[in-house]
Amino acid sequence: MGDHNMDKIGVIGLGRMGSAMAEALSGAGRAVTGWTRSGITPDRAAGLGIALAEDLNALAASSDILVLSLFDDAAVDAVIGQLLLADLNGKLIVDTSTVSPIVLQSRAEEIAAAGGRALDAPISGGPEMVRARTAGFFMGGADEDAARFRPVAEVIAARVFHVGPLGAGMAMKTINNAMLQGYFASLAEMTKLAKRAGLTLERTMDILAGGPAACDMFKARLPKILGQDSEVGFSIAGVRKDADVFLRVARDMGVATPVLEVARDVVDRGIDAGLADADVAALITRAYQDG
Repeated sequence: MGDHNMDKIGVIGLGRMGSAMAEALSGAGRAVTGWTRSGITPDRAAGLGIALAEDLNALAASSDILVLSLFDDAAVDAVIGQLLLADLNGKLIVDTSTVSPIVLQSRAEEIAAAGGRALDAPISGGPEMVRARTAGFFMGGADEDAARFRPVAEVIAARVFHVGPLGAGMAMKTINNAMLQGYFASLAEMTKLAKRAGLTLERTMDILAGGPAACDMFKARLPKILGQDSEVGFSIAGVRKDADVFLRVARDMGVATPVLEVARDVVDRGIDAGLADADVAALITRAYQDG
């Protein structure tokens, strides 16, 4: 199979998550080329330690593994459609986006016919977890494709799992992250209770962070909840988009998700309050303020 440690990486989509992954890979000595639909300045690319491709054809030509980090189904499908016009012989397309598994599954035969391979590997965790190397990957695809991507994934994440065939990665992310959405919805409710009981936000969060109710995502968000960090890692609008994906995946598999639907309602209230572009931590801060 060759030395996968020598694979050159192309990152498609340089938003918060794509940029964090590109920077982590370049910092580990990988050759990384990037491309994004919205454009990026040469200074920004230099800061990430990556080269810039003029278009997807150029990126495909200069890369062995093509890592997609895009916002939604339409963006992923459009990019794959453009990549199919390039030379994909020997290339591995890895979709780390949070999208419906059917998007990549429906393109798998076309990718194979063009000489390429496909792997879904949605990432779990925000940019701050990528920088701390505490994120996770759930890979779905053939054994050889998962083995090829693993050395790349392990630069970015502490937990890398091959969970099954193509599409299984997104199913696992649905299970994992839908639970997190339920967690944050419950935390928002209990934060209101804390306010009405006369407990300070700082004391409440400190106690929760040190007890059995804590989780890694909550701990990573704690500085933002307490107003110590204003950087947006994962926007509330992004959480809302993901909730729709998770609900669609569950519906397609015939699973009822009343808890996730309630969690989506909590997110909707945050959006209605004008917090769409704020970090998801703002749901907790706002709940305390409104309590």
